[in-house]
Amino acid sequence: QVQLVESGGDMVQPGGSLRLSCAVSGFTLDNYAMAWFRQAPGKEREGIACISTTDGKYGDAAEGRFFISRVTMQNAAYLQIYNMKPEDTAVYYCAARGPTMGCGPQWVSDNEYDYWGQGTQVTVSS
Repeated sequence: QVQLVESGGDMVQPGGSLRLSCAVSGFTLDNYAMAWFRQAPGKEREGIACISTTDGKYGDAAEGRFFISRVTMQNAAYLQIYNMKPEDTAVYYCAARGPTMGCGPQWVSDNEYDYWGQGTQVTVSS
């Protein structure tokens, strides 16, 4: 059974940092592309970043403050966020698609993904 479980969401002050985790079970990361999305209240879900065996992609939302990584031995993906802003407040989701070797040009479309986690809430507020 495939499961993606996000964790690490929290309330942080503007300028702070946060590291989100996505624990994967049911498949190994080697053959899957992993991505992070977020959805703010009243807004559409947007792609932040994708990572795979062969490439890494960042969307406009990343703004040079978001960094995606993965540790295959841990079968987990991560999203490091720096210099956080109130507009980063959202539910953050990890997603997976595969088997595939790359993120592909359509990585930012949530229709591309086979599996989703339940999301973790991130709130940026003073």
